[in-house]
Amino acid sequence: MWKEYINATSTEQVLNILAEKGPSARIIVGGTDLVLEMDRGMRSEVETLIDISRVPGFDRITVDEEDRIHLGPTVTHNHVLASPVIRNHASPLAQASWEVGSPQLRNMACIAGNLATASPANDTISPLMAMGAKLVLSSKGGDRSVNLEDFYTGVRKTVLRPDEMISDIFFPKLKDNQHGTFLKLGLRQTMIISVVDVTVLLTLSGDVVQEASITLGAVAPTIIPVPQAEEYLIGKKLTQENIQEAARLARESASPIDDVRGSAAYRRQMTSVLVKRGLREIRSGAAGERVPENPVLLGDLSPVKPTPGLTGKPMVQGETPIQTTINGKEHVFEAGHDDTLLHLVRDQAGLVGSKVGCEEGECGSCTMFLDGRAVLSCMIPAPRAHHAQIVTIEGLSEGEDLHPLQESFIEEGAVQCGYCTPGFIMSGVKLLEEKPHPSRTEIVDAITGNLCRCTGYYKIIKAIEEASQKEGA
Repeated sequence: MWKEYINATSTEQVLNILAEKGPSARIIVGGTDLVLEMDRGMRSEVETLIDISRVPGFDRITVDEEDRIHLGPTVTHNHVLASPVIRNHASPLAQASWEVGSPQLRNMACIAGNLATASPANDTISPLMAMGAKLVLSSKGGDRSVNLEDFYTGVRKTVLRPDEMISDIFFPKLKDNQHGTFLKLGLRQTMIISVVDVTVLLTLSGDVVQEASITLGAVAPTIIPVPQAEEYLIGKKLTQENIQEAARLARESASPIDDVRGSAAYRRQMTSVLVKRGLREIRSGAAGERVPENPVLLGDLSPVKPTPGLTGKPMVQGETPIQTTINGKEHVFEAGHDDTLLHLVRDQAGLVGSKVGCEEGECGSCTMFLDGRAVLSCMIPAPRAHHAQIVTIEGLSEGEDLHPLQESFIEEGAVQCGYCTPGFIMSGVKLLEEKPHPSRTEIVDAITGNLCRCTGYYKIIKAIEEASQKEGA
């Protein structure tokens, strides 16, 4: 797929490479879109991947003296969920992040990447646009600031130049009288792409709307505001009649397409439904209640520190070996640079416990721990393993002694055909590290990214419950 891979160590280095390579280079953090596109032959022009996931400082969420929240270029959806600042002062973004994929995917996918991919169905664009977000685009020539609403020029098209990167995302903290919600409609409960999504953000004076911002996703070539509905609500109370009319105006603003996930007529109708629900949630004070106070993350989100051994030099098969640690053992690989972490571990290291399933980040059978986080190894380029710590299913037991969760799977009969079992156990183990005595809801949240084709989730959930009661789990 790619010809060279660079584990970047600084902003200066990233901008120098972009300036030199131009359109043949792409920045990568989680790779949840880019790796799939390259595997399908959609990015034939890309030869160099610049991995910025381990650049110190890029994963920070900060607040400046003007009460603006800043997201660094590698802040993931799970970073957002773990942040009290976001949950308390930018709740629509937390709600959208909670709706993205699975815990493993949220440990990989970053907000900046979600914005740059520029799909009208991408979840975090809608709340960020509603909150008036701006982007800082950096190049060797300097920085420029762009309003998020001006960033998009069409489906998967932006004003980002080949020599630029998104170096900052910032927006004002919501005030005490501002209330917002994000709602998403998909074809199932989890791991879904939006058929329609809506963000509603209101500034209230008592029960009267002072300002309104409504944005719609997946119903036009880009995320769109709904100025007619916004203007209609100003100066009015959220009565049933006013809510109904605002929803109608939002529906009229949508210009969706027919596709495999929904017809245009269905999307228009659901736009109206979601806007009504959003306005009612704000009226009732229930906005934001869908996000748990302490969400399941399945990973260590400590700030990134400098990684000893990373030089920032291009890694090319036959020239630069991948040096990594798998299950506590040092490995050096001369081949596999142009493949994924899943195949590096299986084909080069001979550890075949992690399974090849969908290879699209949907089934979770390839779940591994990468630097302390549960991730989908089928979507991570193999050179990301360079000087990283990796744990696979083979690394959970100690000699002949199984991990308590592995024992519980056997005792409860949670192993069926067995293909999905390694992924479920990896997710369960990381959950028990994070929450030694999880609730049933937290167990379900932890395994939303793992599919069982035998449909036997009851015994799997029971096995995790039983393991949580064992000493040493």
